[in-house]
Amino acid sequence: LFFPPSISKKIYTNLEMMSTPRASSARRVRTFVRVFALLSMYFFADVDGFVPLGLPSSSIVQSRLALSKEGGGSGGFFAKFVSEVTSNAEEKARKADEGLPEHPSYSRPWQPNQSVINIPDTSPLPSHTTTIKNTLPNGFSYVILPNKSPAGRFEAHLQVFTGSSSELQHQQGIAHLTEHVAYMGSRKRERLFGTGSQTNAYTDFHHTVFYASCPVDVPGGGGYSSSAFGGGAAGRGKMVGLAFDALAEVMQASCDPSRLEKERQAVLSEMTMVNTIEYRVECQILSTLHRENRLAKRFPIGKEALIRSWNRDEVLEFHRTHYRPDNVLLYVVGDVDVPDVERYIREKFGGLSASRHGAELSESQRKAAKEFAQEVVRTVKSQQSWHFPPTIHDWSEKGPSNLESSTSGYDLHLRSSYDMDDESLNNLPEVTLPSGGRIRPHIFNHELLQSFSLHLFAKRKIRPIVTQEEFLMSIARRIVLAAMQIRLNVSARGESPPFTFVEFNQLDSAREGCAVCSLDIMAEPSRWREAVDLSVSEIKRLGLYGLTKSEVERYGSSLLTDAAQVAAQGDRISHSDQLGHLMETVSCGHAFMSPQEAYEQTEAALRALTLEQVNEEAGRLCEHVVGLADGEEAVGGPVIAIACGPKDDSLADPCDKDKLIEAIVDAANKEVKPEEDIIVPRSLVSEENLRASLEKESPEWKPGSFTDGTEDTPADRVTTPLTLRRLSNGIRVGVTATDAESQRGHLRLVAP
Repeated sequence: LFFPPSISKKIYTNLEMMSTPRASSARRVRTFVRVFALLSMYFFADVDGFVPLGLPSSSIVQSRLALSKEGGGSGGFFAKFVSEVTSNAEEKARKADEGLPEHPSYSRPWQPNQSVINIPDTSPLPSHTTTIKNTLPNGFSYVILPNKSPAGRFEAHLQVFTGSSSELQHQQGIAHLTEHVAYMGSRKRERLFGTGSQTNAYTDFHHTVFYASCPVDVPGGGGYSSSAFGGGAAGRGKMVGLAFDALAEVMQASCDPSRLEKERQAVLSEMTMVNTIEYRVECQILSTLHRENRLAKRFPIGKEALIRSWNRDEVLEFHRTHYRPDNVLLYVVGDVDVPDVERYIREKFGGLSASRHGAELSESQRKAAKEFAQEVVRTVKSQQSWHFPPTIHDWSEKGPSNLESSTSGYDLHLRSSYDMDDESLNNLPEVTLPSGGRIRPHIFNHELLQSFSLHLFAKRKIRPIVTQEEFLMSIARRIVLAAMQIRLNVSARGESPPFTFVEFNQLDSAREGCAVCSLDIMAEPSRWREAVDLSVSEIKRLGLYGLTKSEVERYGSSLLTDAAQVAAQGDRISHSDQLGHLMETVSCGHAFMSPQEAYEQTEAALRALTLEQVNEEAGRLCEHVVGLADGEEAVGGPVIAIACGPKDDSLADPCDKDKLIEAIVDAANKEVKPEEDIIVPRSLVSEENLRASLEKESPEWKPGSFTDGTEDTPADRVTTPLTLRRLSNGIRVGVTATDAESQRGHLRLVAP
C-alpha cells in the first residue's frame, strides 16, 4: 500500500531473484543491497543532490519528522504523505521511462552512467567454476567442461596447433593431406561407426582439429564388449574410451601406402569441389589482407602438383614434426563424469612422447624444423598465443607497426617470389596519401561475378579480455557496432539505396592471429561510387561524433536482454555451442565465464559504462577511416581495400585502383554532421489512450471458427498442439508453447 507501483515492482523483482534456488550467495547479497537501497529512498537520509523520488531533501526530512511525531497513524497526515510521495514518484518514473525499452530484469532499463569520473577496474573476471584445465607430464593439455544438453552425449575435439601456415615451400597442402591420412585412415575411428557417433576433421591456417561427437554409453545390443570401453554393466560401457582411442591413434599415424593413395584422391576431389567463384573471391581477399605475412601464400587446400608428388616418408615427416603431445590441446564438453574422463586421458594419451617422434626425423629434417622454429619467436604465435599462426601484421592502429625483419635472412613471411605463386599477388603496392594514411588497393574482376563488392579492412591486435575494465570496453565496442549496423541498415532501406548489402564489424580471428575490422558492401556495378561514399562517410561520422545518448541506451538494454536470455538457458546450451565458444575464448586468451557469470558481468559493466567511454571506443574503431582525411592523424598500418566486380566493358564508370582510392578518400574528406538524437517511444499508443480503448470496448475471447469444416476451438481452454481463438474485435490468434529456447518467444502479426 505504501510504495508506488514502479518501486513495488522493483522490490518484488529483486526479492524474487533472491529466492531463486540457483542464485549464488554473492548475487543474493547484491540483490539485498538493491532492495535495501529502494527502501532507503523513503526511510533513510538521502545523499545530498541525489533525490530519486523527485521530492526535495528538506521535504523528505520534514515528512519523516512529522510522521514520527504523529505516530504513523492512518489518518490525516499519513494519508497526505503517502499520496504526495506516490504521485511524485510515479510522475518521476513515468517521465524517466518515456522513450526507453523494457528489460525483463528491471522496471527501468539500463542507462549509461552520467558521471564523467571513471575509475578503471582491473579486477579479474570470474572463470567458469566447473571447467577443468590440466597438463600431463608429457606436455599433453586438456580442458573439460561438463554440460547437460543434450543429455547422454559428449564431444571431444583434439586441436593440433599446426595448419597450412606451418608448411614449408615444398609442403603446400600437406597439413590437409596429413589430416586425412591420420584420421580417415584410423582403424579405431571405424569402431565408432554404428554407435550414433559423428566424426570428422578439418584444417585451417593455424590448426588441425579432429573431433568425435558420441553418446556417453555404448548403445545396448550393439555387440560391443563393455570391457573394451572401461567396464560397466553387460552390453554397456563408456564411449569416451572408444573416442579417445581414435583420437590417440591420430597422434601415432602409421600412414599405410594404400591409405595414402586413397586420401590423396579424396583431397584432390575436394580441391575440385571448392574451386568456386566464392572461393576465388575469398582467396583474393585474404591474400591482399595478409600480403605482409605467409598467410597470403599458404591456403589449406595446397598445390595440386605437390599433393600428387608426396610419398609416405614425406607425410610422416610432417606428422612427426608437428603431432607432438606438447603441441595439442584436447577439449571435452558434454554429459560426462570429470574424474572418469581424466582417467581415460591419462590412460590413452599419457604414453605419447615427443622425443620418440623426433627420433624418427633425419638430421636435415630436424635442421629445417629448427630454422623455422627460431623464426617463429618473432611472430604473434610466440608473443601472443600459441593458438595463432606464425605471422606478423602491419597493424592499422595509431603507433608503430609490428613488422620485424629476420636477422638471419630467413624468408618466413614469403615476401620473395616463388614457384607456383600467384604473380598478381606478389606485387601489391600501397598508396600513401597526403594525410600520411596508406591504402593497399586490389581489384578482382571475373565474368562470373554479377555485382560489385567492397571489402575495407583494418588489422588490430587481439587484446585478451580478462579484467572487468577490459570486459567493460568490449561491451562498449559491441554497443558501437550494433548502433553502426542499424544506421547502415536504415540507409539501405531508402527508396533507392546505393547498396544491396552492408555490414560493419570487428571480430577476433585466431585463424589469422589478429582482430579484423571490416566494412563489407554489395551494390549494383553502376552505383559503386554511391555505395562507397555513403558507407565510408558514415564510418567517419561515427568516429568523429560517436553515438547519441538514446542510441547507447537502446543498444545497451538490448545487450543486457540478450545476456539474460542466454543465462536463462543455463545448462540447456548445446555441447557444440559451448565448445565453439570455449575454443574461441581459450584461443584468444579471454576469460571463459558461465552464461550466468557473463550476464552478471554485463549487467555490472553497463551500470558503470559512460557515454564518454562508448564514444572513445567508437573513435578507436573508426580511426583507420578518419585518418584518411586531410589534417587527421593517420594510423600506422595500411587500410586494405579489395573491390570485386564483373568483367563488363559496357560500364560507364568501371572501378579500378585509382578510382577506388579516389572514392574512398573523397568519402573520408566529406563533411559530416553529428547524428540527430532520436527518442524512440516505448509505445506508439499512450497508456491513457489504451485505457480509454479498454474501457470503451472490453476485450473478450471468442471460439476459433473455420470455413473448411474444422470444428470450432473453445474460448475457455488451452488446446494442443495449437490454441486457436478469436478476439471480440475479429482478430484471430494462434499460440503454441515450446521449451526449446528458454526466455524467448516469436511473434508474427499478419495483415492479409
